Amino acid sequence: QVQLVESGGGSVQTGGSLRLSCEFSTWRYRSYCVGWFRSGPGKEREGVATIDSDGTIAYRESVKGRFSISQDKAKKILYLQMDSLKPEDTAMYYCALDKVGYCDGTPDETRDGMDFWGEGIQVTVSS
Repeated sequence: QVQLVESGGGSVQTGGSLRLSCEFSTWRYRSYCVGWFRSGPGKEREGVATIDSDGTIAYRESVKGRFSISQDKAKKILYLQMDSLKPEDTAMYYCALDKVGYCDGTPDETRDGMDFWGEGIQVTVSS
C-alpha cells in the first residue's frame, strides 16, 4: 500500500501562482506513471499532468504553458507548479500513482489506471 499526501493548495487571485506537493510513503517502482488530476464543481475528475519513470511528460491542453510537473525521487515528492491561474482552475486536486508501466496517452487516459490516490487538496482561484 502506498500513501500519498498533497499539500500547498489554497486561495489565490487570477494570475497568481501555487505549488502543489505530493509526498509518497514509498517510491520503489522501476516503471511507473504519476500525475495530478482535478475535480471541479460538478465536473468529472480530469487529468492535469503526468510524468513517468522515463521522464515523459504530458499536460492537459488547457494548462500547457502555465503548469509544470516535476518529481524528486530522492525526496519521494511530486510537484505541480501552477502559474497564471484562472478561475476555471478552481478544483480539488489529487495526485495519483500507477505502479505498473508507463504513462500511456493523455492525462485523461491514464486516470482509470491509477492504483493509489491522495485525499485531495483544494485550489480556489478568484476573479
